[in-house]
Amino acid sequence: MTADDKNKRSGAGPLRGLRVIELGSTVAGPFCARLMADFGADVIKVEQPEGDAVRSMGTRREGRSLYGTSIFRNKRIVSINMRQEEGRQLVRRLCLGADIVVENFRPGTLERWELGYDDLKKENPGLILVRISGFGQSGPYSNRSGYGVVGEAVSGLREITGDPDRPPPRVATSLTDYITGLYGAFGAMMAVVERHRTGVGQVVDAALYESSFSFMEPHVPAFQQLGKIAERAGSRLPGNTPNSIYPTLDNRFVVIAAASDPVFYRLAEVIGKPELAEEPKFRTAVARAENEDDCDRHISDWTRTKSVEQIEEELLAANVPAARIYKMDDIFDDPHFQAREMLVHAADPALGDVAVAGVVPKLSGTPGAIWRAGAQCGEDTYDVLESELHLSRQEIERLEKNATVKSHTASIGHEKEQEEKSVGASK
Repeated sequence: MTADDKNKRSGAGPLRGLRVIELGSTVAGPFCARLMADFGADVIKVEQPEGDAVRSMGTRREGRSLYGTSIFRNKRIVSINMRQEEGRQLVRRLCLGADIVVENFRPGTLERWELGYDDLKKENPGLILVRISGFGQSGPYSNRSGYGVVGEAVSGLREITGDPDRPPPRVATSLTDYITGLYGAFGAMMAVVERHRTGVGQVVDAALYESSFSFMEPHVPAFQQLGKIAERAGSRLPGNTPNSIYPTLDNRFVVIAAASDPVFYRLAEVIGKPELAEEPKFRTAVARAENEDDCDRHISDWTRTKSVEQIEEELLAANVPAARIYKMDDIFDDPHFQAREMLVHAADPALGDVAVAGVVPKLSGTPGAIWRAGAQCGEDTYDVLESELHLSRQEIERLEKNATVKSHTASIGHEKEQEEKSVGASK
């Protein structure tokens, strides 16, 4: 699928008409605003002159952040120096014309800049402020700095990740930042619904550690009632057997989830051991969970004799949920990803078509769309300041000369100047 070329501001989507100002950086804040941008909100991202930290994360090509082409998509991007008073006043004006502001600074930062909720709501009582932080806006840990991995550690989620005989590993993506960004967007939508009733906005307080902790749901009452402390269980889902990964003949792995009785009976038939379903230690889901080593051994003995393609074919034919562990090349080759438009090509002026993950979830009546790859820092500075704040080009040029704002054109010029100096020095 190719991204929609038309300007988003004239496009469709269930959030069309909503103005979002993104003051956040790194992952959680930008992802939160990206979700809204995908569904039609007009998102203006404000970056400091040095650019969002995401631009230095992940891989790069032609000097451009490939991560940024996705997480900054569908946004208009301005660069304003919020460390300067004049810059903060520009941001304040943008916020006063917004429906939603997303920020993920350390608690108290906006207040020091006189951009806190109490300051803004005096002139914009319908404003919804999404605040993403490590430990929330209140409580004894609120001033602690905290990235997603820190919240993950405090939540207990990290402790139950990985194999029991090894230190707890991390998922190779910013998992907790994404979880929190999702909660932040969900909270903003609930606040929008409430504003329709009352006309009044509110603060959405989304904490990294709490968002991660919410995924510990089954383990909370287990500790309170039984004193059971959740531990790492490797590839298994504790208390749900069989539900794990199994080795294949061609050195791949396949996930098989057959914990319910009817599905396990079908699995037993496929692996050529229908008698397992009648054995007392495998007859019920509870019994299988108490004998998971023996149960998994029978399944592994079978999977080791077949390729991943054979396993998938036989299990899916028997309606047993299973899949190989996909790698990225599997995803790009998979017809279902194509049919569901989960690989979208967005246009980038330097890179051409860039593949990005598609819009989630799918809406039947007002679906989201991708109209633009993530722009460069300051690429829309002149456009936004002229069209939204009605500044003259001369005024913007003055602000740029004072380093209050930055445009992408100026950045390119500076880079070329530095290159020319470097070439001259080497002669």
